[in-house]
Amino acid sequence: MTLELPGERGVVIVTFDSAQILDVTGPLEVFSSASRFLTAAQYRTQIVTTRGGPVHASCGLEFASSPITEVTGPVDTLMVAGGADMDAAVEDTELLAQVRRLAADARRVTSVCSGAFVLAAAGLLEGRRATTHWAECGLLDDTYAQITVDPDAIYVHDGNVWTSAGVTAGIDLTLALVADDHGHQAAATVARQLVVYLQRSGGQAQFSALLAGQAADTEPVRDLLSWLRDHLTDDLSVAALARQINLSERQFTRVFKAEVGSTAADHVEAVRLESACRLLETTNRTVEQIAKTCGFGTPETMNRTFRRRLDTTPGDHRHHFRGTTHIS
Repeated sequence: MTLELPGERGVVIVTFDSAQILDVTGPLEVFSSASRFLTAAQYRTQIVTTRGGPVHASCGLEFASSPITEVTGPVDTLMVAGGADMDAAVEDTELLAQVRRLAADARRVTSVCSGAFVLAAAGLLEGRRATTHWAECGLLDDTYAQITVDPDAIYVHDGNVWTSAGVTAGIDLTLALVADDHGHQAAATVARQLVVYLQRSGGQAQFSALLAGQAADTEPVRDLLSWLRDHLTDDLSVAALARQINLSERQFTRVFKAEVGSTAADHVEAVRLESACRLLETTNRTVEQIAKTCGFGTPETMNRTFRRRLDTTPGDHRHHFRGTTHIS
């Protein structure tokens, strides 16, 4: 069947049994919302498997698919979802052959999460940068030496190939595809409708200091880390933080490192850095204002931190990650 009609962008999502449902439905909802809420956007989506028929997702949900062989027209965007049983997928020679066939004429080839392994097995990532779920980046790197694996990125764009990290990163990737097609403001409109952030750009890390803090074992440390986010301009020295949870500095240093996995000073700096990045990406505040708000004190201190930890400057970060128009 010919997928695209005049003015439409045909999207084929390749999946299989044991698919991770959000790897499929997350991108589907972004494309569907774009078609509903953007006048210029017309995406027509199709879910395909090797043989067609019902797909049993890893969560137990069953959904329908069409045979991949029925896709005969040009494909604008080819997307391969991830799943729980990637060994079966990468060993499915018919699946790999069909993916190669569709990729040959597709404008964009993309993957969500472990779907990158299908692209790799099909030979579509050779000589490229790529990413996948953080837990699988080592395996991807070990198995396919010709791929440069970025274990930190939420998504990677290399030529006409886009790969993304796990689960919700597929939504970030698809919003980036909408922005690529229709501009940043169009993607922002879709993000607002879905009540998701548009701020997670491709070069930002899969892990954050805030997520690391959520893994703390004891309530006092978790409460401290939650409090810290709202008090970035306070005294956040080891002595001050230790007093917050009634521990000696020596006890605090040991407990914090054991539960958070970093020193308190390193964590504070990481949280301040993430907060600064978010403000650079989403507001028009000056670098000086952001430095004060995030507890760096001066632009020079913030600039040194950006260079040391991100190998960039606040100005370059803002230019690279924010869109052309932002609200304060």
